[in-house]
Parts: sequence; C-alpha cells; structure tokens
Amino acid sequence: MESRSNNGAYHVERLAGPRIREMPASERPRERLRDSGAEALSTAELLAIVLRTGTTRQSALALAQSLLAKHNGLAGLARLSFTDLQRENGVGEAKAAEIQAVIQLAMRFRELGADERFHVSEPRHVYALLGAEMSVLAQEHLRVLLVDTRNRLMGTTEVYKGTVNTAQIRGAEVLREAIRQNAPSIILVHNHPSGDPSPSPDDIAMTKNLIAVGKQLSIEVLDHIIIGDRRYASLQELGYI
Repeated sequence: MESRSNNGAYHVERLAGPRIREMPASERPRERLRDSGAEALSTAELLAIVLRTGTTRQSALALAQSLLAKHNGLAGLARLSFTDLQRENGVGEAKAAEIQAVIQLAMRFRELGADERFHVSEPRHVYALLGAEMSVLAQEHLRVLLVDTRNRLMGTTEVYKGTVNTAQIRGAEVLREAIRQNAPSIILVHNHPSGDPSPSPDDIAMTKNLIAVGKQLSIEVLDHIIIGDRRYASLQELGYI
C-alpha cells in the first residue's frame, strides 16, 4: 500500500507478517483444518477462516489475533454488538455479520438437548458423519469418537496422522480425551488412502490392544470404522470386536 508522507514523498506500507497465501501450505488455517481437523486449530486460526481476508496491512490471521487480544478472547468478542464489531479496523459490515453468525451458531449448539445430538449407534452413522471428509485425506488419520451411554456423540478428537499401526499407537494417547471427558465408550475411525477399507493385520491388532487397555480403564471400544473410497469396513460387523 502506498501513502504520501508530509514532504510529499511516497512510501510503501508493509504488511504486518506474511499474507496467508504466502505461508507454507502446512501452516495455512484452511489447509490445516482439512489435514488435521478443526480441533487442531487455535481460536485465532478458526476466526481467520471465518474472516477470510485481512486488510492491506494485516493478514486474516493477524487480524484475528489482534481482535482476540484486544477483547480478551472469544468471550469478549461475543459480547460486542454488531455496531461495535463494524467499527473495528479491518472488520466492516460483512465480517461483523459473519462473526456474529458463527458465535450465535455455537451458542445454539451448546443449548441443544441431549436427544438432539448426533447418534452413532450404527457404522453407517459414523460414515455419514466423517466419510466424505476422511475418504479424500492423503495420509492415514486416526480419530476417536467419544460416545455416551445412549450412543450420542460427545465429541471427536484426532490422535494420530501417518501410518496407523500397532507399534506406533499408544493406548494412553488414544484414550486420553475419553478419560478427560469421562466418556464411557469410544469408536475408532481411520482412513485408508488406497481406497480399500479392508482391515490390515495391524488394524486388527491395534484394535484388540485398545480394547484391552480400555477395559482396564472402564472405557468400551464399540467399533473401529475404516473409511475407504465411497465405502467403509466395520471391525465390529466383521467379527473382530
């Protein structure tokens, strides 16, 4: 951006930090969400995706960080009126509307009754939830669905990305979030980038190991769903659980 100084000379105002498109792909918020899941992103990165663009002097990520810092986090940002948001440098009417819409959706989700939450009582429910996203991932990702006593989804966490096998997967790591949230059951989900969801010997061995670890902690492994290209395999349906 060019501006004129008091003596009439022009100078270029530099952007504070790199633009998102200039960042390595592995560090861009949208690509990180696609590859690692939304739970892996910071609040600033999630807000940057909502904002989409920054200003001539700030990237969307830098703008998100400055808004959160100025208003002491997301809670402070949520307390601002539409007019207050619109007055923020780099926000304007469109971004103010997007921010308030996302915050309101989050609030409404928190108010949902337990019976309105997603049920995962069958393998096809899990595939409907994650199949489209995980079938196109270039690497194997292992996710854990936290499930309550009525097969309602409590949350999802990603615990591993790479080659999923028994030697590399630690039971404590897989079950950590279930322990933290006091979830009685979990469903394991991972993808096969080859497109063939048939379980490998490592998949079966890992599942049996996690079942044994879960029993010691009173956490039941309900199923292990492997997602391929437009199809899936359930280790429970195949008789391995």
